[in-house]
This record gives sequence, structure tokens and C-alpha cells, in this order.
Amino acid sequence: MAGVGFRRWAQALSKGKGSGISALLSGCRAASGATKDGLPGPYPTTPDEKAAAAKKYNMRVEDYEPYPDKGEGYGDYPKLPDRSQHERDPWYQWDHPDLRRNWGEPMHWNFDMFIRNRVDTSPSPVSWSTMCKQLFGFIGFMLFMFYVGEKMPAYQPVAPKQYPYNNLYLERGGDPEKQPEEVKNYEI
Repeated sequence: MAGVGFRRWAQALSKGKGSGISALLSGCRAASGATKDGLPGPYPTTPDEKAAAAKKYNMRVEDYEPYPDKGEGYGDYPKLPDRSQHERDPWYQWDHPDLRRNWGEPMHWNFDMFIRNRVDTSPSPVSWSTMCKQLFGFIGFMLFMFYVGEKMPAYQPVAPKQYPYNNLYLERGGDPEKQPEEVKNYEI
């Protein structure tokens, strides 16, 4: 493979087409990304085109349904059900267990939305009506308890604040000529 790239580079240099680096880069492609076969083609209009697109995406013709042709660029890409990876069997021997998918299986167009740390489309074990009943029951109980707490307040008994020196008689503006009455402070 490296010999083919070098050969193109050498031919481009010998013909005088472009500089050496641009000629080298024009003959290369990225090792990652989708192949031409994996990219969406034109929207299938005939049954033969539909069968060819189903075969291209490793699907049965009965299961294959493309996205509607609204000019959004989906082409012949299959419209897969909106199901998250949580719904897929965790005990199955997947080729790629982290993503719960097999090799050659078509990916959802919005694949990144349905991975396991995003949307979970699994059916809830509790029905919607039961969840609403529990929520509104909790809110009703808390409002009732708030009402009872307002009508019948309960506080810890508190004694008046105790100060030394006869409740700070002089500091609070008492007459220094007069002897204050003795204040008894209690200890806990």
C-alpha cells in the first residue's frame, strides 16, 4: 500500500503536477470513517432499488424501510426503531458489548442519542397513573402536615436569656446609686 502512494508521488513529481506534499496527500485517504458502501445512497424508488439497499445494510427486504424523502439527506438509510441500548439484552454475547451491537448491524441515524448514558427508552415498571397518584399523594400529605403545623405549633420551652452581674444592671442603664435586687440564675 505504501508503494502505491510512493509511486503516485513519484509520478506526480516527474510530471511536474503540484508540489511533493500536496501530490502525496491527494493520493491518500483517512483510515477511519465510513466507506463508500456504508454511506447513504439515493432514495430507493423501485422495489429492486429497495431490495439492493436492504442487502447493502444487511437487512431483510420486509424489515427495510427508508426515511421519508423530505430532502434531509437520509437517502436510502434505513429507518430503525427509536430504542435505546438499555432495551437490548445485556446477557447476549454481543460483538461490541459496551454498545450492545454486532458487527455489520446498521446503526441508528441518531445513534449517539440512544447510547446507555443518554436516553433510556425502556418501558417503565410503574404505570403513569400510579406515578401520578404517588406524587400527588405525597404533595397532599406534605400540605396537610404544613397546615397542621401552622394550626398547632410545637416549640421547645425556652427560658429568658441569663446575664451575669444582676442581668447587667449597670450596663443596661441602671442607677449606680441604688442597690439592684438579687437575680437568681439557674444552671443546666
